[in-house]
Amino acid sequence: MKKGVPKAFFIFRIDAKSFRGVQGTKVSPLSKTALPVWIRNIVVAILLLGQALMASTLDFIEVQGVKIPFIFEEDKRLPIVSMQLVFTGSGSIDEGKVAGLARLSAKMLNEGSRKRGSVGFADALEARAIQLSAHAGNETFVVELGSLKEEFDTGLSLLSEQLREPNFTDKTLEKIKTITLSEIARKEADFDTVASDELKSVLFEGTPMAVPNIGTKASIKQIKLESVKSFVSSHLVLSNALIVIGGDISDAVAKEKVIKLLSGLEIGKTGSPRYYEPRKTPKESILKRPQTEQAYLYFGSPFEMREGDPEFYKARVAMFILGSSGFGSRLLEEIRVKRGLAYSAYSRLSVAKTNTYFSGYLQTKLESGEEAKKTVVEVIDTFVRDGVTQSELDQARKFLLGSEPLRVETLSQRLGRTFSEYYQGKPLGYSLQELEFIRNLTLEDLNDFIKRHSEINNLSYAIVTK
Repeated sequence: MKKGVPKAFFIFRIDAKSFRGVQGTKVSPLSKTALPVWIRNIVVAILLLGQALMASTLDFIEVQGVKIPFIFEEDKRLPIVSMQLVFTGSGSIDEGKVAGLARLSAKMLNEGSRKRGSVGFADALEARAIQLSAHAGNETFVVELGSLKEEFDTGLSLLSEQLREPNFTDKTLEKIKTITLSEIARKEADFDTVASDELKSVLFEGTPMAVPNIGTKASIKQIKLESVKSFVSSHLVLSNALIVIGGDISDAVAKEKVIKLLSGLEIGKTGSPRYYEPRKTPKESILKRPQTEQAYLYFGSPFEMREGDPEFYKARVAMFILGSSGFGSRLLEEIRVKRGLAYSAYSRLSVAKTNTYFSGYLQTKLESGEEAKKTVVEVIDTFVRDGVTQSELDQARKFLLGSEPLRVETLSQRLGRTFSEYYQGKPLGYSLQELEFIRNLTLEDLNDFIKRHSEINNLSYAIVTK
């Protein structure tokens, strides 16, 4: 191996001048159709071997007596380091009755430190090409840091400064509230977003899941500075912390730097686990918007599965065939190809710690709304009743297995996968084991699984129309 080439980096080359195909035909290295299957299999094997050699690892570090998960991968191909400081149990569903508080708190944290102010802090980051940002989802609050290896210490110093003395002032709060209210106003004119939010409101009525994580105009206007300070101080604590870090840095050095960074945080309390059941009885909500020129049809239903379910791989294959694969899926074939009712139709299964539900959407002509809705019902009913064909299973299996190398080719993808496996309570490397389950899945087992989940027929709707 040449000097300077990382141990886990392989060079695979086919010389068209000397290589001849099985039938004695000269093969171009750029020809996908002419390349023999066995050579493509070798390429896939090498990519998967590279994944195994460069896999992320899970360990724990201890800070003030708290054991903190530490997900790490060393990758020296580029002189960069990236880190995510994840606080679990700190997303929008943990903000209490103040909708939008978690997301607004993240925006506030992005305003830099009290010492430098918003502009001064941004200038300090830009001068060293450091990327530092915070964002909040449904379940987690995440602070991301990325930089060149030589600037990583500066990035950590700025992050520490930001966490110790965030720029939490009344002036900053008013600025972020104004920006957030403008975003909400823009979303009101996006009927896809309106229908999507309304579907969540229908499915999870009376729970934090029913309100968009951006909040509402009324809730944002009511947020006080003390609420932001309280949310950050009670959620960004060691008991909720998890580290994801990788790049041109050793395991020992990364741990040393992270422990120093986290030593300034309070121990705090671990967030309480929550789970919200979606509506089981169908309900329809129709929103009239005079300015729309088409109907936006969003649909959803319960799905009896929790995160970490050993049968998730079957759901993955089933949902791929039904509606998540785009062209070739049942929904798109029936709605677009056969009936011309919509340009696109899509469905997916969301499985998280806090909720699980099936959902989908399409856009159609105003006069075709009822026909499109009827078609969705028919397609899903037939899917549950009759299952899938061997050909559909084979095509889904071929795509899911064949596209695997593309899902783990970057450092961030590998770190993200390891985080997901840990967060979902699965052993490291489970994703590869899941591929073997998919490879060995029989038509009988898949169709039995589909028939056992007839609850997806209990569809609720959110429709935006004229």
